[in-house]
Amino acid sequence: MAANRAAMSESQKSRPEKPQAVRGMQDMLGEQAERFDHVVAKFREVGRRFGFRPVQVPVVEFTSVFARTLGETTDVVSKEMYSFEDRGGESLTLRPEFTAGICRAFISEGWQQHVPLKLVTHGPLFRYERPQKGRYRQFHQIDAEVIGAAEPAADVEVIAFADMLLKELGIVDGVTLQLNTLGDAQTRDAWRDGLVRHFSSHASALSDDSRRRLETNPLRILDSKDAGDRALVADAPTIDAHMSAEAGAFFDKVQRGLEASGVAYERAAGLVRGFDYYRHTAFEFVTDRLGAQGTVIGGGRYDGLIETMGGPSTPAVGWAGGIERLMMLVEAPVVDELDTIVMSEVDGMALECQHIVTRLRTMGISVDLILDGVPKKRFEKAKRHGSKTIIKVESAMGHPRVVPVELKRGSISQDLLASEQARLGRALLGPFRLVGENFDTLSYFASDS
Repeated sequence: MAANRAAMSESQKSRPEKPQAVRGMQDMLGEQAERFDHVVAKFREVGRRFGFRPVQVPVVEFTSVFARTLGETTDVVSKEMYSFEDRGGESLTLRPEFTAGICRAFISEGWQQHVPLKLVTHGPLFRYERPQKGRYRQFHQIDAEVIGAAEPAADVEVIAFADMLLKELGIVDGVTLQLNTLGDAQTRDAWRDGLVRHFSSHASALSDDSRRRLETNPLRILDSKDAGDRALVADAPTIDAHMSAEAGAFFDKVQRGLEASGVAYERAAGLVRGFDYYRHTAFEFVTDRLGAQGTVIGGGRYDGLIETMGGPSTPAVGWAGGIERLMMLVEAPVVDELDTIVMSEVDGMALECQHIVTRLRTMGISVDLILDGVPKKRFEKAKRHGSKTIIKVESAMGHPRVVPVELKRGSISQDLLASEQARLGRALLGPFRLVGENFDTLSYFASDS
């Protein structure tokens, strides 16, 4: 007995350690994966209605692409990016967002010849931050961009796209579109100077983070969650007091366009984007159902970004949305049922079943094949599979006989059932010949020829 315990102990020692997922990464299966696919499918469908075309960019870029666009001093660049040196000594980074990579491709691939470009993409992004509800170190976003269009109508277009997507996903209750303008360069510079004067006169009351931002990025003080900062922000000058006539007219056209498109919004005068390449429209769709992680889609106009990266002066506007957060808000999607299950309760019918499955799939019918387990239990297993029809392959007089069994006859009309059986019949004709049909069975025998 002791020898047995010793043998078991040695066996346990030799057993490899159970692998674990990397912290902040996630696996998806079942309903979770179906929610993910549902969000992406709706995104693609609505994007197609708006005339957006798919684009793909690499997961890895030179680190300078993000350092230049996100700013060397931001938390994303200094603390959160997954950066590494490759074997050639180049500093590379797993993308933390989409826009920089798309703009890099626009420059390096010469896409300016195709403007205006309406682009959509989705996929994984990477940031090293504390995992929490709806936030992961590998997370996923959907992204929409219009590049090369300076008109307010482009801003309306991308916002209306996001609004329709949320409605199509059933994410309406508790979601608010917050809208603001950052004005043109003249407006922004004047507002920035006014904010610096205001906050400098109260510098001793600012939080440490806001005192640092006063030197590098004063607009970001307006985002501060510190209670002392919030009191000073309440008295800070607003952008409206510094708005140029041109910037005011642009924002007015965006608002009128949203109203004409049936998109409800609220003015959020404190909504800002810190970098100088942002212009005019800034917006966020915010929900009250996810606690502190309330923004589900956010974006704005970034007319100066491509020029900052070394490309031609090119207007652009876009948004991104977190798929994981959207998944938390959508109802469980209705999963398309399989049309048909092919199975046999008789051993030795594998080739016939595989032939039938191939014929049906070629006809565009979704089919699964069940040939595993105890033969007499396969029919019960097939019924639990959730298909509309089961095709049983039997043996009769030494030949295979095919019997479709309608599982949901009570939920469809007799005409529809007849049509479904006729469709299956056309798919199976070939080596099989029809010998008779009714509403209970539809049988075929192998042709002698």
